[in-house]
Amino acid sequence: MLAFALTAFIIELTPGPNMAYLAALSLSQGMRAGFSAVAGVALGLSVYGVAAALGLTAVIDRSRLLYEILRWAGVAYLLWLAWEGWARERENSPSRAEEQHQPWPAFRRGLITNLLNPKAAVFYIAMLPEFIRDDGRTVLMQTLILSGIYVGIATAVHAAIVIMAGSLQNVVSTADRRLRVRRALALVLVAIAIWFAFSTGRTR
Repeated sequence: MLAFALTAFIIELTPGPNMAYLAALSLSQGMRAGFSAVAGVALGLSVYGVAAALGLTAVIDRSRLLYEILRWAGVAYLLWLAWEGWARERENSPSRAEEQHQPWPAFRRGLITNLLNPKAAVFYIAMLPEFIRDDGRTVLMQTLILSGIYVGIATAVHAAIVIMAGSLQNVVSTADRRLRVRRALALVLVAIAIWFAFSTGRTR
């Protein structure tokens, strides 16, 4: 378990869509929105963990069609988030201010971002079997335990990102600065979408 925890920690420190999205969200909308998104990400990872325990993620890994559908849906969703961040109205409107105080939109986006990430499913398939042991416990139980460890570590790392990014909000205290930062982060999301499309591609 310690070896798996260390492996999961190292993997979570690798930059990816979750890290960039949580940093962008927390910087532009604050820690409350960031922590809501962290909860959504944790639920998405937990769903894949349970699916792995039941053998469902193997179906995604073996089906080229399902994998590609998830992959391109994830790319499209990241591009949509980038467009929304670039084109939406200034945050000082009453409707925008009210939305920022609602945790559900951030939670929903964090959840969807992970459910549309086929690499999350492949992680469980590629990594978990290496740490399954013949120690009397069922494969189902061991998979659920390891999935719980992974989700816990990922959540801790994501929460740290939210705290660090959210603490910089005073740097973008004016509406004009927030607008510039939001649009810069939208361009970052576009770059991540492109990277995601290439990094998740398969040759077979």
